[in-house]
Amino acid sequence: MMRVLSVVLSGGVGSRLWPVSRQAFPKPFMKLGGSTLLQQAIERGQACGAGELMIVTNKDYLFLTKDVLKQVSQPPETTLLLEPEGRNTGPAIALAALQCVRQFSGDTVMLVLPADHLVPDTAAFAASASVAIGLAAQGSLVVWGIHPTGPDTSFGYIEVEHLARESQPAKRVVARLDAEAAQESLATGRSYWNSGMYCFTADAILAAFEQHAPEVLSAARAALDTSQANGNAVQFDPKAFSLQADVSFDDAVAARAGNVHVVPATFGWSDAGSWPSVAQVNSPDANGNTMPSDVVAIDTTGTHVQVDSHGPKIVATLGVHDLVIVDTPDALLVAHKDSAQGVREIVDVLKARTHETIHLPAVVHRPWGTYASLKEEDGYKVKRITVKPGEALSLQYHHQRAEHWVVVRGTAMVQVGDVEHKTLPGEYRYIPLKERHRLTNIGTDELVLVEVQCGAYLGEDDIVRLADTYGRV
Repeated sequence: MMRVLSVVLSGGVGSRLWPVSRQAFPKPFMKLGGSTLLQQAIERGQACGAGELMIVTNKDYLFLTKDVLKQVSQPPETTLLLEPEGRNTGPAIALAALQCVRQFSGDTVMLVLPADHLVPDTAAFAASASVAIGLAAQGSLVVWGIHPTGPDTSFGYIEVEHLARESQPAKRVVARLDAEAAQESLATGRSYWNSGMYCFTADAILAAFEQHAPEVLSAARAALDTSQANGNAVQFDPKAFSLQADVSFDDAVAARAGNVHVVPATFGWSDAGSWPSVAQVNSPDANGNTMPSDVVAIDTTGTHVQVDSHGPKIVATLGVHDLVIVDTPDALLVAHKDSAQGVREIVDVLKARTHETIHLPAVVHRPWGTYASLKEEDGYKVKRITVKPGEALSLQYHHQRAEHWVVVRGTAMVQVGDVEHKTLPGEYRYIPLKERHRLTNIGTDELVLVEVQCGAYLGEDDIVRLADTYGRV
């Protein structure tokens, strides 16, 4: 039987989806429709007959990715390519193809799926994937084309002889166009949006790189040759990896190759690239609003509301129309839908201010669990900390703060100095300034505690790690 490998590209910050998507918790890990976008991409590949999975992601997202894999009912055999920094889709696909040949064979069909797309009808996608896989087996580079709804400048374009329900050769693949060029392309009636989903054999795509972007392939090969395998994870030497060009697959190969074939999408699709596109995948009420049922909406139409709070919160709207309102514990976005593409400009301003809301989410995920800041004023900060069963924070101390821990759920082992204390719900431990300490969940359920920090400086960088399970010393 033909081997199909699902290659999921799980990168990109998704700045237009701020304040939910952030550098330390980007778009693939957002939940839409009950599960993360990354989990949906994994299961989409499985539905197409992919027996193995390869995920290309940043090394900092390793533990987040492992958490998602635990949510898949029957997780496939998985290889993780852990990038030390982003290098765009061109190098990512080249690395995946080289690893595919090394691990499997050159005739393996690679189903390349971005981890940040919404495709509600998995069965319809799998049906079209069978067509794509057949074309790929014959040597074509296959791309899914999306019927355009307007001159969107955030997508690439594929020109064909005529729009049809059947697959056909592409006449031209172009990267993103400006508004005028996009309008001209659509006016021809022969253009699809480029979905960024591809299908080809490893041999076919490596031959295309060799012909059209040999420098990309050479740098990827050098990066892979100096990599190290750690279990199912491939880790790259940062210097060798950085020598790769930052280039998209479309610019490096698809726009130059002559054997690109288009399979038109016969299924619903969204790149979930902006808040209006997220709103479109939700069912609107009679007034066109997409919002939780407890939102008080008076004289409100066409408005999307999303609320992520540490506790119960009432959101009310009055006399507003066509807005996006996204409320998180540490940031609030209010934008007109027509301006929502400009959210990245807000992120640019916050980046210039070095504001932590572009990097850390309200609930910060760590390999051992999560923490969330509930309250902070001069001299103290209150946090909620969760620890997964069997996991432990690093052995550490702080120069400028003392800590008070109260367990509210689960069973903790609290080390203070050289003494360990089993700590149950309702019990309290004090961590003096500069005292070595460690927190471990020794129970079978999630450990939850409230931490009160007291000191003149309460920054996250006031941590001296002495020992750490996750190699962060």
